[in-house]
Amino acid sequence: MSTHSAPTPFSMPMFRDFVPNWQRPWIYVMQAFCFQLGGAVYIGALNEMIGGRAIMREDVTMCLYSNLAGMAIWFPVLFRMKFRFSNRSLLIAAAVVLALCNWLFIQTTFMPLMWLLSFVAGIAKIQGTFENMSNIQLWLTPTRNMGVFFPCLHIILLTSIELQAWYSAFFAHEMHWYISYWLVIGLMLLVIAIQLFLTRPWCPMQPRVPLTGIDWLGAAFWSLLGLQIAYIFNYGDWLDWWHSSSIRILSGTSLITLGGCLHRMWTKEQPYFEPRMWTYRHLIPIILLIALVEGLLASEHVLEEIFYEEVMDYEMLTSRTLTLCALPGIWLGCLISFLWLKVWHLNVYKLIAIGMIAVALYASGFYFLVSENINIEVLRLPVAFRGFGYATLSIAFMWSLHEIMTFEHFFQSLSVFNFMHMYIGGVIGCALYSWGVRYYMADNIVRYTAYLDMPAYSSAPFNIEVWMDDFIQSVMAVTIKQLYGWVLYISGALSIAFLLWDMPAVRNVARRFPTWPIVGASILARRIIHNHSLHGYATPKK
Repeated sequence: MSTHSAPTPFSMPMFRDFVPNWQRPWIYVMQAFCFQLGGAVYIGALNEMIGGRAIMREDVTMCLYSNLAGMAIWFPVLFRMKFRFSNRSLLIAAAVVLALCNWLFIQTTFMPLMWLLSFVAGIAKIQGTFENMSNIQLWLTPTRNMGVFFPCLHIILLTSIELQAWYSAFFAHEMHWYISYWLVIGLMLLVIAIQLFLTRPWCPMQPRVPLTGIDWLGAAFWSLLGLQIAYIFNYGDWLDWWHSSSIRILSGTSLITLGGCLHRMWTKEQPYFEPRMWTYRHLIPIILLIALVEGLLASEHVLEEIFYEEVMDYEMLTSRTLTLCALPGIWLGCLISFLWLKVWHLNVYKLIAIGMIAVALYASGFYFLVSENINIEVLRLPVAFRGFGYATLSIAFMWSLHEIMTFEHFFQSLSVFNFMHMYIGGVIGCALYSWGVRYYMADNIVRYTAYLDMPAYSSAPFNIEVWMDDFIQSVMAVTIKQLYGWVLYISGALSIAFLLWDMPAVRNVARRFPTWPIVGASILARRIIHNHSLHGYATPKK
């Protein structure tokens, strides 16, 4: 897919005449920030929400995954909505829905309803963000160069994520966790006021395209499949995985849902995800790589949180203030990606390798620094490396996806990409880290208690409670180190692999290697010939 086209004049005809031209795109940038700061669950207020609602951590994170699922599934219909309704109608509707979901979320404690509200809020959030960013794309890059647009987009997306986590923790600490929801409701009312008083109805497509032919049932099937996978991996550790009947039942029904998804995809004339979308070269490797990277960086939500809360005894506001150090890394990563793709026109393989090196530096920083007696200041640099790596890799993978896809299937592939990028990879990574913490904690406790001199401890009086707290903290720090060691191994191996793949000599030699089916067929053929020779059936010499 081409990264740029001929320059197109930029204008924003939806604004009323008295709004200055130079202010118009900045108003839409501000509105994009408003939508991105919204949502249904604010992770900075996680502990307060758990205590205030008397619910489990898994319940809250399932609301978060439902929100991300709503965002991911809506990508294929974004342009259909844009060509059917006016810009003003879409933004007002998205703001109303997001404000209403936030208000209802703090009124109910019924968990399935909270999941549904989170899902709908995700749809409204991505619709509002897309409407704002699509209207200022030509302002950012008149030639529609994605090497410019994607870094600018990720500045807004990733900055909003960090700010949302911080302000929700701030309000929960200083006031009440409800304040985050009322803030978002206020921001949505601001968006509605801007649209009512500063804009007029305007649609880029005349006549408007009707919403016919969209496979809504297929979208529901794919959404249900994603939520079932998220539920299994989110609650699996708590329910002891497949020892639980609910996990076994859900695993079976998820296979039925997958069958329904594939049946509609292959039999319906216009399915939600077309079969041809899956045939683009490099699509599957890109999706698997972003899922792997997202799984590695899920350490932020498991290992870092355990270290901050259980080892260092930080309050949520302290840990969220520390994670703001990711912002300089995010901004630098977006700048480097812009220079790499737009100015220098360098190979994306090396950009991915640079992102993986940043992830390795982040993991090595925590591996060597994790201790129960460190200063909080020393963690700022590893957190900044995490932000740099996440921004660089997100932009590089999205740009790679754009390069291999035609516009016809780009938004379908972007939906699958974001399913893996935003929550499937993350929820699987969190599940693996949780299992790793449980395994290594038990293993380390057994190993280290074997070296204790129990007669010496029993003869000298001491406070067993204080000693046990210190012992568990030390074991937990060692466990976190071990898991960060695995992150370092994998990210280091991936960075080396992409650096080697960037070399033409290595890449050309690797491409001459036969594929696995060819290797398997050749081995099978040699074995058949060998068996025939043993039984005297070899072909006689001429």
